[in-house]
Amino acid sequence: MPRPRVHDLDRLLDTAERVVAEVGAEQVTVRTLAAAADVPNGTIYHAFGSLAALFGQTWLRAASAFLDLQTELVDRALSGDGRSAADNAVAAVVAAADTPAEFAGDRPDAARMLLTVKRDRLLGPQLPTDLADALIALDGRLVSLLVRLSNLMWGRRDGAAVEVLTTCVVDLPTALFRRALTSPATEGAPPVDPATRERLAVAVRAVLTVAPPPAHLSRHSPDTKD
Repeated sequence: MPRPRVHDLDRLLDTAERVVAEVGAEQVTVRTLAAAADVPNGTIYHAFGSLAALFGQTWLRAASAFLDLQTELVDRALSGDGRSAADNAVAAVVAAADTPAEFAGDRPDAARMLLTVKRDRLLGPQLPTDLADALIALDGRLVSLLVRLSNLMWGRRDGAAVEVLTTCVVDLPTALFRRALTSPATEGAPPVDPATRERLAVAVRAVLTVAPPPAHLSRHSPDTKD
């Protein structure tokens, strides 16, 4: 069997994003995915080696693009003219939190998958080592971003401060955007409506008005070195 072309692989990954987002990882098999992508079963094995590897590549591609966009939006907010450094820091946290809505505008299936599918349900123990390492590196990128934002907000890099940023950038967007991203799409309307995005911004700003607790009260102690 000839090696699949690059655009064929992208189409397979696009299909995997959509199917996983629609039915959940547990319901996806090589046969159902191949049928959805209109390719032979053997194409998936030939291109990726296993369904686990395909899922890993699907998540890695989507999460990498998401983090690239999130970093870009944070950098843009921090370069805002006419604002104080403190106001720029708050704007950067809001931008990081709002990234799922921005991302969904271009990649709705990928956004739904990242926000609604638990990664450990999608990625099993059969994941190839190189993919597992790449996904761990992605986790490190997110932690580094949270530490950066915490340092800008409060001059702190400890776990307690990073937990507050995690609430803003991970927990609140998941809670407020999940319904919008899993509801039937309205033609011509953005995946996340402006009112929901504004509610998120207000909620994030409110959380940031309360300083983090002392560092020793942190429940977690992530590695906060860049």
